[in-house]
Amino acid sequence: METIALAEVAAVLADPSRATMCLVLLDGRAWTVGELAKAAGIALSTASEHVTRLAGAGFVVRVKQGRASYVRIADPRVAELIEHLAQHAEHRPPTGLKSSLRARRLGFARTCYDHLAGELGVALRDGMLAAGLVGTADGLTLTPRGRAVLADLGVPVAPGRRPLLRDCLDWTERRDHLAGALPAALLDRAVDAGWVARDGHRAVKVLPAAHAPFAALGVDLDALGGVAAH
Repeated sequence: METIALAEVAAVLADPSRATMCLVLLDGRAWTVGELAKAAGIALSTASEHVTRLAGAGFVVRVKQGRASYVRIADPRVAELIEHLAQHAEHRPPTGLKSSLRARRLGFARTCYDHLAGELGVALRDGMLAAGLVGTADGLTLTPRGRAVLADLGVPVAPGRRPLLRDCLDWTERRDHLAGALPAALLDRAVDAGWVARDGHRAVKVLPAAHAPFAALGVDLDALGGVAAH
C-alpha cells in the first residue's frame, strides 16, 4: 500500500503543468486559478482540471473570499515535500544571464513556503542562536530574551497546533534555517513593516529598513550584502 501511495503522489507531480503550479504556490500566497494558468502557460479550463486533481490528492485547498476563489498549498508538510523534491531540479546549473541572476537572488533570500530561506534564512537562525534568542538545550525553543525582542519588534508569538520552531534544511546553503509558526509570523511582520519585499517568484528583496530589526535578531546585513538601495 505504501508503494501504491508513493506512486500516486509521484503521478500528481509528474505532469509539468501541475509541478509548475505547485512551485508557484510555494511562495506561501493564495493564487487564483487564472493566475496559476498564466504561470503554467495553459488554458484556464486545463488549469482548473489540474487544481481539482491537486485538491483531490491533498496538495492544495480552495479558499473562497467573497466572489473570488483562491488556491493555496494545503499545509506546511506539503510545502516541505515539494521543496525537497524541487531540490533535484534546482541543483542543475543555471544557463544564461537571466537564470543566473535569478538563481543568485533566490540563493541570497527567498521564501520557503511561509518563512525565510537562503543565505538570509540561515544567517537568521545563526544570529538568533548566537544572541540567545533561541536555545537548543531541549530542542529548538524561544528563550525569554527572544520573546522580549520579538515583542519589541511587533512579531506575535502565539501558541497553536503548529510547532513554534523547527529546523528546515536549506537546499542552497546545505544548512538549516528556521521554520514553524514563529518564522512564518516573522516573515509576515517583515513584509508588513517594509523590512523586506517579495521580488518575483519566491525571491525576497531586503530593504534598508531591515537593518535595525535584523540586528536585534543577531543578523549583520552589511556583512551579508544584498540589501536594496531603496
